Amino acid sequence: MGQGPMPLRVPLWPPGRLPEAGDDAPCLEAYLLGSPESPRAAVVVCPGGGYGQLAPHEAAPVARWLNRAGISAFVLRYRLAPHRHPEPLQDAQRALRLVRHRATAWGLDPGRLGILGFSAGGHLAATAGTYWDRGRSADPDPVERQGCRPDLLVLCYPVISFTDLAHEGTRRNLLGAQPSPVDCAALSLETQVTAQTPPAFIWHTADDAAVPVEHSLQFAGALRRAGVPFALHVYESGRHGLGLAGGDPDVGSWTVRCAAWLSRRGFGGRPAGAPPGG
Repeated sequence: MGQGPMPLRVPLWPPGRLPEAGDDAPCLEAYLLGSPESPRAAVVVCPGGGYGQLAPHEAAPVARWLNRAGISAFVLRYRLAPHRHPEPLQDAQRALRLVRHRATAWGLDPGRLGILGFSAGGHLAATAGTYWDRGRSADPDPVERQGCRPDLLVLCYPVISFTDLAHEGTRRNLLGAQPSPVDCAALSLETQVTAQTPPAFIWHTADDAAVPVEHSLQFAGALRRAGVPFALHVYESGRHGLGLAGGDPDVGSWTVRCAAWLSRRGFGGRPAGAPPGG
């Protein structure tokens, strides 16, 4: 199957803003649809990798799946270890602001912007969904004047808690070898949900040996208590890190269910997902 056109690579930050990032400077890889006359919804994709790397199968293939569902997509290449919190969150927030700032030029609807993440990327997406602002109207940078609240979340086998059944590698890469209890609690996102947290689509496998399903169950429970709409799908079996799960006829159905959920929320041009793949 053809891979489609190369994405547009867009730096997140102005030149010189992050001199320490060098060749690893965070950026967006844009897979654009639509036009100013027919603006599309968009989703920022956060690949997993424990905040130590970015999993390729959770990047471009996911963006192209979203394109097939009628949604523009942006793969976020965010800062990784040895960079620590809050730098990945700053990159995610900047990505949401930047997409809104350029929405007209890119043929997007700034009121239909979601964020999707896998594993540690799911932690980043959920962090963006619980730590956000409406923008700073007096900031000299016009991008920073935009709000960074995503309109919805898609969380795929996400890391959620840094206190209960924590994934040690993810926590260490984000917070260091000896994180403070205060930081661990603040980034245990089941404790940060409010009524203003965006609606969410969540999926996990019940026997995930790397990130226990309790992470998703706890976040879904927090959404329910806050009165936030969500869809939760727990599959009986499947290893961690399946991505689109195109080789699994059971777990792979998450893409169809997610595309239908996105369509019901005004995202995308088709009610069902295309078959998984690149």
